Amino acid sequence: MSLGSIEIGAGPGLALRGFRPRGVVMDVPLLLAVFAVCALGFIVLYSAVGENGALVIRQGARFAVALLGFCAIAQIPPHYLRMWTPWIFLLALGLLLLVMMYGVVGQGARRWLDLGFFRFQPSELMKLAVPMMVAWFMHERTLPPTFTQLLVLMLIIFVPALFIARQPDLGTALLIAAAGGLTVLLAGVSVRVIGALSVLALSSGPVLWHFMRDYQKARVLTFLDPESDPLGAGYNIIQSKIALGSGGLFGKGWLNGTQAHLEFLPERSTDFIFAVMGEEFGLLGLLLLLGLYLVLIGRGLYIAAAAQDTFTRLLAGGLSLTFFVYVFVNAGMVCGLLPIVGVPLPLVSAGGTSMVTLMAGFGILAAIRGNRKLLAR
Repeated sequence: MSLGSIEIGAGPGLALRGFRPRGVVMDVPLLLAVFAVCALGFIVLYSAVGENGALVIRQGARFAVALLGFCAIAQIPPHYLRMWTPWIFLLALGLLLLVMMYGVVGQGARRWLDLGFFRFQPSELMKLAVPMMVAWFMHERTLPPTFTQLLVLMLIIFVPALFIARQPDLGTALLIAAAGGLTVLLAGVSVRVIGALSVLALSSGPVLWHFMRDYQKARVLTFLDPESDPLGAGYNIIQSKIALGSGGLFGKGWLNGTQAHLEFLPERSTDFIFAVMGEEFGLLGLLLLLGLYLVLIGRGLYIAAAAQDTFTRLLAGGLSLTFFVYVFVNAGMVCGLLPIVGVPLPLVSAGGTSMVTLMAGFGILAAIRGNRKLLAR
């Protein structure tokens, strides 16, 4: 046994071959933090769905599948992940094209592929494929990236982001762009380049506004003045703020949230579950959840700092910072600090595709950490 991981039955010489057929390495701190967040999430979800045990059991089944994926990916040596990265990226890109042609339409958006026995969102796969592809491209190249390399990286990031934005799913498209952009920043982009890209992004605002749908524009305008349409576009954020404010320091108690149980709060089991927790567990409960998230993010950044090569370092850092963005965006929109976008609270909101994707990302982090332990033998 080694600090921070458990190794069972690993034979000699496995570090040289890069393969672990008889040993299992699992990152214990990472796994415990994931279990802690998910356990708290199930408690909140049970209240958010109106004490419907069947829905919670269904979410538990999704978690079980995601956990199997985590354990399986954690055993893959990172150099295999690097070899497979271009094919994973091309597969995800191809699935996005299939969505554009044959995707299932729901709530005015074409985001899902229906395979008969289950449906999934290919855009979720891109949340992993984009940072993996950025890390793969920079693996054997000089850091920081040159101007030509930055152009290639922009294509890697923005081509899938544009496909997703056309579904339309602007929130996920921006998150994927952020995932790729953060991975590029970890490659050592100069301050001058960062400034130039920031100016370019700000100047493109009017162009982006022109192509936004009416409901997307309404979300931005509502963010600036929620009271302008309290029974329409501003309803969600107003009810969310009421729920958070009524929770106070200690909350109303589990299963006692009136905003959720009287159905004033919309999307209470998905996008706005953070408000449900704030109402029932108060500020202290939210701080506990955010503290657990910080443990997960900190563990990911520690794994990135201790990684053995450019690919694993960039990938682990990019995935960790992307997870931070997911938490920040969801909490920010629920509190009224950011416009409302369809971003679930990681590992807490109901949903299967997002859960599997997140656990796969943590499995990659565990694989990177486990490979370092084997090389150190």
